[in-house]
Amino acid sequence: MGIEWRAHCSRSTLQTPPPFKITVCGIEELPSHNEVGVSHVLSILDPDWPVPDAFGTFARHEKLELRFHDVIEETPGMIAPDEDHVARLLAFGHTLAEMPAGAGHLLVHCHAGVSRSTASMALILAQAMPGASASDIMQTVLRIRWKAWPNLRIVEIGDAMLGRGGALAAAAVPLYRTQLSRRPDLAAIMTAGGRAREVLAAGL
Repeated sequence: MGIEWRAHCSRSTLQTPPPFKITVCGIEELPSHNEVGVSHVLSILDPDWPVPDAFGTFARHEKLELRFHDVIEETPGMIAPDEDHVARLLAFGHTLAEMPAGAGHLLVHCHAGVSRSTASMALILAQAMPGASASDIMQTVLRIRWKAWPNLRIVEIGDAMLGRGGALAAAAVPLYRTQLSRRPDLAAIMTAGGRAREVLAAGL
């Protein structure tokens, strides 16, 4: 999903800030974050992709590497995100939340910093801030990463695990709608990439 998007981020309405800093990026952006002092890295890669060389320049940090494709349906020849992947990223998020408030800095990356990473960020935020509404969580995701298009499968699995009753998945829909209103051509691009369910949910 190497798509160049430009958008103005919506303001988050969270009553309190997240208890840790969050950075989201794609692989090509990793070298620019090696000196920002991240404490935790969630690295999401395609199954056969090499470990990015940029991590050799990072200071010591906790790291979880997950490998699956950016798909939202079971697809032949692809490894779809599943319950085990999501359980592992949520467990990793727990270790971050256990740090003193403001001390942690999470960097989440996938290939483009658009889909798998932003969905994972949304779940980690929702877990760390159980009192925050699903809508506020997704608006925070959009504020942090203006080109966010969260992988709906990841969001749906995490929504169930966190007991959110479908609220997180429902809150992703206005985010898709916002991106499609700014870039109508994304509808065809996402549909061709097997993401028709997200486009149809947006109703545009």
